[in-house]
Amino acid sequence: MKVHVRYFASLRETLGISGEPIETTSADVAGLRAQLIALGGAHAECLAPGRAVRVAVNQVMAQDSTLLVADCEVGFFPPVTGG
Repeated sequence: MKVHVRYFASLRETLGISGEPIETTSADVAGLRAQLIALGGAHAECLAPGRAVRVAVNQVMAQDSTLLVADCEVGFFPPVTGG
C-alpha cells in the first residue's frame, strides 16, 4: 500500500525533503519506521531507535502499534517544548 510520509522541523532539515510517498507492506508505524531506517543515510540517522521522534497518523498522535491504512498520512517530528 502507499502511504504519504511527512517530515517536520529538524527531521525535514536533515533529510532535505518535507515528505515522500512510500510503498510499504508494513502494517503499523513501527514497521514503517524500520523500513525508512533501512534506507540508510539521513533516514537512518533521523529515525534511529532511541532517537526521540514523535509520530502522527492522519494528524492524530500515534504509537508504534498504530495500524496503517492505504493513503494515510504519517508525520514524523521531534518532540516540541515550549518556553
